[in-house]
Amino acid sequence: MSLHPKAHAANRPDHPAVIMAGSGQRMTYREMDEAANRFARLLRARGLSAGDAFAVLLENRIEYFTLIWGSQRAGTMLVPVSTRLTAPEIVYILQDSEAKFLITSGAFADVLAEIRALMPDLPVLIAGAEGEESLATALADQSAEPVDDESAGVVMLYSSGTTGRPKGIRPAPPEDPDPQAIVPLMGLATMGAGMPADGSMVYLSPAPLYHAAPIGWCSVAHRLGATVVVMEKFEPETALAAIEEHKVTDSQWVPTHFVRFLKLDPEIREKYDLSSHQRALHAAAPCPVPIKREMIEWWGPIINEYYAGSESIGMTLVKAEQWLTHAGSVGPAIYGKLHICGPDGEELGTGEDGLIYFENVLLPTYHNDPDKTKEAMHPRGWMTLGDIGHVDEDGFLYLTDRKSHMIISGGVNIYPQEIENLLVTHDKVMDAAVIGAPDPDLGEKVVAVVQPIDMADAGEALEAELRDFLAPNLARIKMPKQFDFRPDLPREANGKLYKRELRDEYARAADAEVSA
Repeated sequence: MSLHPKAHAANRPDHPAVIMAGSGQRMTYREMDEAANRFARLLRARGLSAGDAFAVLLENRIEYFTLIWGSQRAGTMLVPVSTRLTAPEIVYILQDSEAKFLITSGAFADVLAEIRALMPDLPVLIAGAEGEESLATALADQSAEPVDDESAGVVMLYSSGTTGRPKGIRPAPPEDPDPQAIVPLMGLATMGAGMPADGSMVYLSPAPLYHAAPIGWCSVAHRLGATVVVMEKFEPETALAAIEEHKVTDSQWVPTHFVRFLKLDPEIREKYDLSSHQRALHAAAPCPVPIKREMIEWWGPIINEYYAGSESIGMTLVKAEQWLTHAGSVGPAIYGKLHICGPDGEELGTGEDGLIYFENVLLPTYHNDPDKTKEAMHPRGWMTLGDIGHVDEDGFLYLTDRKSHMIISGGVNIYPQEIENLLVTHDKVMDAAVIGAPDPDLGEKVVAVVQPIDMADAGEALEAELRDFLAPNLARIKMPKQFDFRPDLPREANGKLYKRELRDEYARAADAEVSA
């Protein structure tokens, strides 16, 4: 049997394909297949051929899957747009990707007005609206029969812009243009992560659908005939309730979710039946060892971690049992070959920190940015995501930090991830970001920006408590010179921390102080 939503629509038409956790709204495989065909025809009616792009600015809502699967059989390029971006940032992506039109919803009415002012000729369709721009009306006008020229579409994600303007990650063309062809992530899901291919999976997606992991794993879950349960917005207790209510078997998280889970009161954590939960994937950032260990103690050895990126150049995977003997590791490579290289490009030995490269047959490019593509490439044709790490004697990879996050203070290289991982384990800390701020003597000083669980705790007493907490595990040169407290940090719902915003803010403050 073909592993694709079209086949599941034929064989299990009434099986739920999507359930929205909050509203309870559902879509069966038949409904999803028919809607996808209508959207593929709508793309053709709007003049889009294979390879043409359209953009999507939507909150988590059921229509997202119509767009994903319609584009996937129309051969077009879906460009998901982060919902936290400003209108000028969105316009940059629309223009850079050459998007033929934008699909959005009423939730973005204010930003849409700004986009229209900057791009008055851009066609727009609005989910949940009525009138001539209604997505539902446009779909209803199309036949539910497949288009005659089906081909596999692609998704072009844009980097989060944590170190500058976002860049489009243009994937390599599919090896097989057949929309029902097997894709690499299916093998990694079944043979690596152990996801079942018999249609029994109930997969919980708690993160925004415009990110790489939710789109990728939800799509694979649908290929495997699963029911995908989508949270409109992550809340830790609501997620536990969703696992119990829908008898979730599989899920995908980021370390920030785990921290939020563990900050819940014990009686809330123990309130829900999680016995159906068999596999929990997590990625996106290094997970503090104590956090991961406590999650395994709570959920059992079902928590599997992977390391990958939107670029899809490679992947590592570590099962819970392996992690317990290689604490802190993200595992050996299961897709692509790992290389750890020094500044001169030469490969480093076991245990030596360097830039992580993947060697692979299919590699992407950065859209309209050959310099960035060249910068990411090793002379031998390998590609890096910009992360620093090392490999142990068993071939297990350990992440140190992002190269772009490194702080150089007094000539010493300091990786903030180590400090952040310690801070979030303190029982009064919800979140933490460590950055380098300009300093006339040291070049950069280490600054910890901390989100307390209770802002009433913020102040000198908590700073002293945190310094005492860090001291036994942190070299003096790494100890933050400054602690600042805030009610929240600029963090994406997928766990990505926008350190650039903080660094820019502190740089402006330093410039203002100098010029005062």
